Amino acid sequence: MSSSVSPLAPKNVPDMPVIAGIRLATAEAGIRYKNRTDVLLAVMDKGTAVAGVFTKSKCPSAPVEWCRAKLKGGKARALVVNSGNANAFTGKTGRSSTALTAKIAAKAVGCSEGEIFLASTGVIGEPLDATKFDGVLGRLAESTEPGDYLAAAKAIMTTDTFPKVATATVKLGKAKVTINGMAKGAGMIAPDMATMLSFIFTDAPIAPAALQALLKAGVEDTFNAVTIDGDTSTSDTLLAFATGAAAEHGAPKISRASDPRLKAFVKAFNQVLANLSEQVARDGEGARKLVEITVEGAKTKASARKIAMSIANSPLVKTAIAGEDANWGRVVMAVGKAGEPADRDKLSISFNGIRVAKSGARDPSYDEAQVSEAMKAPEIAIKVSLGLGKGRDRVLTCDLTKEYVAINGDYRS
Repeated sequence: MSSSVSPLAPKNVPDMPVIAGIRLATAEAGIRYKNRTDVLLAVMDKGTAVAGVFTKSKCPSAPVEWCRAKLKGGKARALVVNSGNANAFTGKTGRSSTALTAKIAAKAVGCSEGEIFLASTGVIGEPLDATKFDGVLGRLAESTEPGDYLAAAKAIMTTDTFPKVATATVKLGKAKVTINGMAKGAGMIAPDMATMLSFIFTDAPIAPAALQALLKAGVEDTFNAVTIDGDTSTSDTLLAFATGAAAEHGAPKISRASDPRLKAFVKAFNQVLANLSEQVARDGEGARKLVEITVEGAKTKASARKIAMSIANSPLVKTAIAGEDANWGRVVMAVGKAGEPADRDKLSISFNGIRVAKSGARDPSYDEAQVSEAMKAPEIAIKVSLGLGKGRDRVLTCDLTKEYVAINGDYRS
């Protein structure tokens, strides 16, 4: 966790309302960090539905494997998250650690181990001493409260420079329902599900299968459209919990994601995901600029996504932005290497609304001074028009600075 907050951090932190059926607590377990909280326990009321999406890495962490297996039950009573150690690439020891953590948590909460969900973030390859949870989780279970979400978000940070929270309130039937979310992530961020750790809580009465469908659809244009460095983590976990408490106030019980009564809820749910994913991009390790890349005129949306990601993951593009250089040649390079349909002579490129290239050449009205001034802004919008079809997509990234190298060069030191 950095002592220097990213200059791209949101100016305002929302007040996070209480959600009926969710209680939170944090503690210092001394897993890796000193003098800071590193364990979060969230306790849910009986009957809480759970959904999740995870990394597509072929080397997943032990907690990811645990959650995938337990997700089939569809119900959750507790979530345990630790920072400082990812419990990934830890073999049998890692699996034993997850089992022991779940056992300790289940005893503390008073539920079955199959209702415990786990997530870990931090160093890969170091064994996690789960005995450090013994006693800590018991005390946490006794001290949980309806909710300091900001403290919870702080406990799960690693190289993050600020805690990431978001909230939305919407009507479902006759009732007002709340959606709260938190996330951590600043590096080893590339789309392949959720690209970090994130946890969403709501009091809406939504069945597990419906919640799973909403979550899977929601990540595609939010967390799956963010990249910091092109590296997909072993530990990516996004879990959603629905307590159903709003049913007591007139919210209808939802069994299908296609239920038309969910329209407003889905919009709010996706807004929370989008807010959190943008905060991840704003907190990219060493970032000084938030970068939005829009590709339009592609053959398909999927093609536009691949080209946008090719641009977003290019070290040459990202370092040019860090140097405040509108180097459209690097964007052309990234478009060309994406392996998607493109026609050089139809290509147009803009930086912050200023067109720098048109029809495969420098724009006739190009003004170096004007563009250089625009590149000093903290937020940079790159638009690429291919002129081939109606496919369009958008992704978020950040610049690549010397600080990124310093942070990752010293990560285990």
